[in-house]
Amino acid sequence: MVPMQPSCRTRMILTMADSNPKRPISDDMSVELSARRTGMSFQRTRMSADRTLMAVIRTSLSLIGFGFSIFQFFQKLREAGTMTHVGSARNFGMTLVMLGIVMLIGGIVFHSQFMLGLRAQRKEMRAARLIYGESRFPPSFTLITAVILLLIGIGAIVSMTFQIGPFG
Repeated sequence: MVPMQPSCRTRMILTMADSNPKRPISDDMSVELSARRTGMSFQRTRMSADRTLMAVIRTSLSLIGFGFSIFQFFQKLREAGTMTHVGSARNFGMTLVMLGIVMLIGGIVFHSQFMLGLRAQRKEMRAARLIYGESRFPPSFTLITAVILLLIGIGAIVSMTFQIGPFG
């Protein structure tokens, strides 16, 4: 196991503890470790929110894909003259696509609200000096993927409804 070098802040705490004999070193280290664990817990919570959004994406993608497949299958049967009354099956396919889109919108809204709340809480804790590090929250690739999938789903439902576009 490779020994870790102490950070600048840890060296500063060790130096301060050496200069103040009344304050035990274990208290300073405990505060430092606690602040680091809190900062790491924010990262774990963020990753957990991304995993939740990925689960929503998987489910909505399944609904959109399955609904579009049902719609296209019965559309082809009607065009071939094999079946004449395919309206209910086509409507079922459109309903699945719409359900997937609504589910995806709900997941995006929930994820966005959750992340804004998490950022606000981290800012409050940093202002109260309970955590030290500045952690950027880069754009979530999961959220970007969800928005792209939402646009594709909307394009599919417009194409199915009005028989226009690349999915028609």
